[in-house]
Amino acid sequence: MRFEEGFSPLFGEANMEQSPDGRTVRLTLNRYSGAGFISSDYYHHGFFSANIKLPKDHTAGVVVAFYLSNGDVFEKNHDELDFEFLGNRRRHEWRLQTNVYGNGSTDRGREERYLMPFDPTNGEPHRFSILWSSRVVIFYVDGVPIREVPRSPAMGGDYPSKPMAVYATIWDGSTWATDNGKYKVNYKRGPFTAEFSDLVLRGCPAQQQKSSSSNLLILGSSEQRDMCAGAEFELMTAEYAIMTARKRMAMRQWRQRQMLYTVCYDTNRYPQPFPECDVNIAERQKFWEWGESKVVRPRVRGRSNSKRRIPPPALVSLQQAD
Repeated sequence: MRFEEGFSPLFGEANMEQSPDGRTVRLTLNRYSGAGFISSDYYHHGFFSANIKLPKDHTAGVVVAFYLSNGDVFEKNHDELDFEFLGNRRRHEWRLQTNVYGNGSTDRGREERYLMPFDPTNGEPHRFSILWSSRVVIFYVDGVPIREVPRSPAMGGDYPSKPMAVYATIWDGSTWATDNGKYKVNYKRGPFTAEFSDLVLRGCPAQQQKSSSSNLLILGSSEQRDMCAGAEFELMTAEYAIMTARKRMAMRQWRQRQMLYTVCYDTNRYPQPFPECDVNIAERQKFWEWGESKVVRPRVRGRSNSKRRIPPPALVSLQQAD
């Protein structure tokens, strides 16, 4: 979709540039400001996606994010689903972080971190997608599911359940983003520009009602609630939402290859795993062995690496019939 069909600037408009056709937006971080945009509507579940290309070279402290949130409406009990891209020193890989918050549960972070199996700064941009329904949250990279968070009754209010808007931002995360804040943003290496293109908003919009004391996000009439129920049925019966055995195998392979950290195996932080955690014994043992020190050489599209001694396991093609 074109930018103006579904989005508007959030902050740092001077650091935001649209392509002539309106289908690509570039957000820049400099010493004066970052930038961001927000969807025009809040959505009650849906599928949200973008092609994203990240800044090159030395990007320590830089954070690029594509996420869902309602923090502007529910300041004390907000929901959030995150893709956060954490910059790094020159010749070190960007790290990808996903997170899930519900009802203000920020003290119970459910983050996971990964190295990406490609260079997200070169060549064609890569696609990052979030599926959010009343039953499950799924994160995808280039169409491959990399994380599934099924709703469990034991999660209670920790599962995101209130309508959320879609955001894209670039900002200074020097205090934590790279090696827990050891490396800060070096603006002499800037400016830093992230590119978002081919944005997808596929969900049921909620109505926003404002009063003198609060903002309310509601589903409105019974007709609209019926429409949203129908939209969720279509969402969950779409090909990308159906988690076949082949897709689960692809997800397991991706996680075994790329995952650096997950709360599900961090027994120091959470002795009792979260109820939605699918604890895999072999995967947990590998996590204990390498933890966040794992290093994976990224692949560049269209370029082979003859020096790699041990090729990564091939992901199962999702184009084949399931």
